[in-house]
Amino acid sequence: MVVSGAGARISVVVDQPWRALALAEMITETGLQAEVGHTETGTENHPLVRTAIDPAILPIAREWTRGAVKTVPAQWLPGARELRAWVLAAGSPEADRYLLGLDPHAPDTHSPLAAALMRVGIAPTLIGTRGANPALRISGRRRLGRLLENIGEPPGDTDAFRVWPRV
Repeated sequence: MVVSGAGARISVVVDQPWRALALAEMITETGLQAEVGHTETGTENHPLVRTAIDPAILPIAREWTRGAVKTVPAQWLPGARELRAWVLAAGSPEADRYLLGLDPHAPDTHSPLAAALMRVGIAPTLIGTRGANPALRISGRRRLGRLLENIGEPPGDTDAFRVWPRV
Protein backbone atom coordinates (compact mmCIF):
# COMPACT_ATOMS: atom_id res chain seq x y z
CA MET A 1 0.00 0.00 0.00
CA VAL A 2 1.39 3.36 -1.02
CA VAL A 3 -0.10 6.78 -0.27
CA SER A 4 0.80 9.38 -2.86
CA GLY A 5 -0.59 12.89 -2.76
CA ALA A 6 -4.39 12.76 -2.67
CA GLY A 7 -4.60 9.05 -3.45
CA ALA A 8 -3.31 5.61 -2.63
CA ARG A 9 -2.39 2.42 -4.46
CA ILE A 10 -2.66 -1.23 -3.49
CA SER A 11 0.00 -3.58 -4.94
CA VAL A 12 0.21 -7.36 -4.73
CA VAL A 13 3.21 -9.42 -5.85
CA VAL A 14 2.18 -12.98 -6.79
CA ASP A 15 3.93 -16.13 -7.98
CA GLN A 16 1.99 -16.81 -11.21
CA PRO A 17 0.61 -14.58 -14.00
CA TRP A 18 -2.90 -16.12 -13.71
CA ARG A 19 -3.09 -14.83 -10.13
CA ALA A 20 -2.30 -11.27 -11.22
CA LEU A 21 -4.88 -11.42 -14.01
CA ALA A 22 -7.60 -12.80 -11.71
CA LEU A 23 -6.90 -10.13 -9.09
CA ALA A 24 -6.90 -7.45 -11.81
CA GLU A 25 -10.37 -8.62 -12.82
CA MET A 26 -11.58 -8.28 -9.22
CA ILE A 27 -10.09 -4.78 -9.02
CA THR A 28 -11.77 -3.74 -12.26
CA GLU A 29 -15.12 -5.08 -10.98
CA THR A 30 -14.92 -2.53 -8.15
CA GLY A 31 -14.61 0.35 -10.62
CA LEU A 32 -10.91 0.90 -10.00
CA GLN A 33 -8.22 0.77 -12.67
CA ALA A 34 -5.92 -2.29 -12.49
CA GLU A 35 -2.37 -2.55 -13.82
CA VAL A 36 -0.62 -5.89 -14.39
CA GLY A 37 3.15 -6.03 -14.67
CA HIS A 38 6.26 -7.47 -13.08
CA THR A 39 8.49 -6.48 -10.20
CA GLU A 40 11.53 -4.50 -11.26
CA THR A 41 13.82 -4.92 -8.27
CA GLY A 42 16.58 -7.40 -7.64
CA THR A 43 17.22 -10.44 -9.79
CA GLU A 44 13.73 -11.92 -9.41
CA ASN A 45 10.94 -10.95 -11.77
CA HIS A 46 7.52 -11.73 -10.25
CA PRO A 47 4.05 -10.96 -11.58
CA LEU A 48 2.48 -7.91 -9.97
CA VAL A 49 -1.00 -6.41 -9.92
CA ARG A 50 -1.81 -3.00 -8.57
CA THR A 51 -4.45 -0.35 -8.64
CA ALA A 52 -3.87 3.02 -10.15
CA ILE A 53 -3.40 5.75 -7.56
CA ASP A 54 -6.95 6.68 -6.58
CA PRO A 55 -8.47 8.86 -3.84
CA ALA A 56 -11.09 6.15 -3.18
CA ILE A 57 -8.33 3.92 -1.75
CA LEU A 58 -7.22 6.44 0.90
CA PRO A 59 -9.72 5.23 3.56
CA ILE A 60 -8.50 1.65 3.04
CA ALA A 61 -4.87 2.77 3.32
CA ARG A 62 -5.64 4.58 6.56
CA GLU A 63 -7.34 1.50 8.03
CA TRP A 64 -4.64 -0.97 6.99
CA THR A 65 -1.50 0.99 7.85
CA ARG A 66 0.03 2.73 10.84
CA GLY A 67 2.66 5.00 9.38
CA ALA A 68 4.55 2.77 6.95
CA VAL A 69 3.62 -0.46 8.78
CA LYS A 70 0.84 -2.82 7.70
CA THR A 71 -1.82 -3.51 10.28
CA VAL A 72 -5.16 -5.31 10.47
CA PRO A 73 -8.15 -3.15 11.42
CA ALA A 74 -9.66 -4.07 14.79
CA GLN A 75 -12.60 -6.46 14.44
CA TRP A 76 -12.10 -6.80 10.65
CA LEU A 77 -14.07 -9.72 9.22
CA PRO A 78 -13.06 -11.21 5.87
CA GLY A 79 -16.06 -11.57 3.60
CA ALA A 80 -16.39 -13.61 0.43
CA ARG A 81 -14.54 -11.09 -1.79
CA GLU A 82 -11.68 -10.71 0.68
CA LEU A 83 -11.30 -14.47 1.04
CA ARG A 84 -11.39 -14.97 -2.73
CA ALA A 85 -8.74 -12.27 -3.22
CA TRP A 86 -6.57 -13.93 -0.54
CA VAL A 87 -6.86 -17.34 -2.21
CA LEU A 88 -6.10 -15.80 -5.61
CA ALA A 89 -3.08 -13.94 -4.24
CA ALA A 90 -1.50 -16.54 -1.97
CA GLY A 91 -3.53 -19.73 -1.61
CA SER A 92 -1.99 -23.18 -2.06
CA PRO A 93 -2.94 -26.78 -1.29
CA GLU A 94 -1.04 -28.84 1.25
CA ALA A 95 -2.17 -32.49 1.11
CA ASP A 96 -5.74 -32.44 2.50
CA ARG A 97 -5.29 -28.94 3.96
CA TYR A 98 -5.06 -25.47 2.48
CA LEU A 99 -2.63 -22.62 3.09
CA LEU A 100 -3.34 -18.91 2.93
CA GLY A 101 0.02 -17.19 2.58
CA LEU A 102 1.00 -14.30 4.83
CA ASP A 103 3.40 -11.42 4.26
CA PRO A 104 6.74 -12.43 5.82
CA HIS A 105 7.60 -8.71 6.12
CA ALA A 106 4.49 -7.96 8.21
CA PRO A 107 4.65 -10.45 11.10
CA ASP A 108 2.47 -8.27 13.33
CA THR A 109 -0.45 -8.98 10.99
CA HIS A 110 -0.27 -12.78 11.27
CA SER A 111 -2.11 -13.31 14.56
CA PRO A 112 -4.80 -10.68 13.85
CA LEU A 113 -5.49 -12.28 10.46
CA ALA A 114 -5.78 -15.71 12.11
CA ALA A 115 -8.20 -14.23 14.66
CA ALA A 116 -10.27 -12.65 11.87
CA LEU A 117 -10.61 -16.02 10.14
CA MET A 118 -11.69 -17.59 13.42
CA ARG A 119 -14.42 -14.99 13.77
CA VAL A 120 -15.92 -16.07 10.43
CA GLY A 121 -15.83 -19.78 11.25
CA ILE A 122 -12.57 -20.77 9.56
CA ALA A 123 -10.18 -21.51 12.42
CA PRO A 124 -6.63 -21.76 11.01
CA THR A 125 -3.28 -22.76 12.44
CA LEU A 126 -0.46 -20.23 12.09
CA ILE A 127 2.62 -21.93 10.59
CA GLY A 128 6.10 -20.96 9.39
CA THR A 129 6.34 -17.75 11.37
CA ARG A 130 10.13 -17.90 11.53
CA GLY A 131 10.63 -18.73 7.87
CA ALA A 132 10.18 -17.07 4.51
CA ASN A 133 6.72 -18.57 3.90
CA PRO A 134 4.39 -17.98 6.85
CA ALA A 135 0.81 -19.10 6.30
CA LEU A 136 -2.51 -19.88 7.88
CA ARG A 137 -3.26 -23.60 7.53
CA ILE A 138 -6.90 -24.56 7.15
CA SER A 139 -7.75 -28.18 7.82
CA GLY A 140 -10.89 -30.24 8.23
CA ARG A 141 -13.87 -30.72 5.93
CA ARG A 142 -16.08 -28.17 7.68
CA ARG A 143 -13.49 -25.38 7.61
CA LEU A 144 -12.45 -26.11 4.03
CA GLY A 145 -16.12 -26.28 3.04
CA ARG A 146 -16.74 -22.90 4.64
CA LEU A 147 -13.80 -21.42 2.72
CA LEU A 148 -15.10 -22.89 -0.56
CA GLU A 149 -18.63 -21.60 0.08
CA ASN A 150 -17.18 -18.11 0.31
CA ILE A 151 -14.70 -18.08 -2.56
CA GLY A 152 -16.73 -19.81 -5.27
CA GLU A 153 -15.32 -21.46 -8.36
CA PRO A 154 -11.73 -20.96 -9.54
CA PRO A 155 -10.93 -18.76 -12.51
CA GLY A 156 -10.83 -20.58 -15.84
CA ASP A 157 -7.04 -21.01 -15.86
CA THR A 158 -5.79 -24.60 -15.53
CA ASP A 159 -3.19 -23.57 -12.95
CA ALA A 160 -5.95 -22.07 -10.79
CA PHE A 161 -7.78 -25.43 -10.71
CA ARG A 162 -4.60 -27.11 -9.47
CA VAL A 163 -4.24 -24.83 -6.45
CA TRP A 164 -7.91 -24.24 -5.60
CA PRO A 165 -9.08 -25.64 -2.24
CA ARG A 166 -10.89 -28.98 -2.20
CA VAL A 167 -12.99 -30.76 0.39
